[in-house]
Amino acid sequence: MVLCIFTATVFWFFNALNKEYTTTISFPLEFDYNRDRYIPVKPLPQDVRINVTGIGWNLFRRSTRVKVPPLVIPLERPADVRKIVGSTLPVFFANQLSDFQINFVITDTLMLAIEPKASRKVGLKLHDPASLFQTGHTLISPILIIPDSIIVEGPERLILGMEDPVSLKIPQQNIDGNFTETIPIEIPGGALIRRTPPTVEVSFQVDLLVEVTDSVMLELVNLPDKAWPYLQNKKMPIILAIPQSMLNFYDADSVKAVVDLSDFTRGNKKVLPEVKGLPPFTKVIKLDSVFIKR
Repeated sequence: MVLCIFTATVFWFFNALNKEYTTTISFPLEFDYNRDRYIPVKPLPQDVRINVTGIGWNLFRRSTRVKVPPLVIPLERPADVRKIVGSTLPVFFANQLSDFQINFVITDTLMLAIEPKASRKVGLKLHDPASLFQTGHTLISPILIIPDSIIVEGPERLILGMEDPVSLKIPQQNIDGNFTETIPIEIPGGALIRRTPPTVEVSFQVDLLVEVTDSVMLELVNLPDKAWPYLQNKKMPIILAIPQSMLNFYDADSVKAVVDLSDFTRGNKKVLPEVKGLPPFTKVIKLDSVFIKR
């Protein structure tokens, strides 16, 4: 009895699929355009709902999407097409749905956002390196980025508006020693922009700062004609932060606080001297200004 019921059900099912029905089905979509020259900036519509009439077998196959080819919409000038009204779609699908009669399209509008693709070469720099180090430490070498430039490819609007060089952000903070890491290149636009290569190697050296209190010679340069300088103090107190590895290169006798008077005419002026002769990467923590009168 069970076998008879099963057999009858199968015959009924197959017989029903040979009849004509009207229903609404979601059909997969594909847009045909030059992908070498254009790129979507937003996800394209994946399907379209259409009310059709057809044989049950065909409707069943389409509704289950088993080995169903997508409906293709050709786009000759994709960057100029922002939307496609649903009522215009039967023209595109007539030859692709020969097994069905298209009654009407349920989907009101397909929204598109496709832009021309562009590429360019941009340099790289480290974003705000001074904020990376632990208090009392400093950079004592050039920042080495390998490679120092990348190729970016994506929507023309984003590529042409991109800053050059691109800033690299290091996730580590409070760095107190020499640094060598592979850093991912993060660019506004995310997945829309292809980066070649996607990562670079960043390396630099870091050292401990040692505070040194001393005094240095004051020197005036580019004095105006007939000016007679008078210096109450020929030496100025100064506080320096010198990298520990550079202490041996520090010589107080070779360090000078220079005041350039080339732009000074008459009157009173306070000038902050420029300290010259310091070891590389040394920081001036404290130095008084000089009062100039003419």
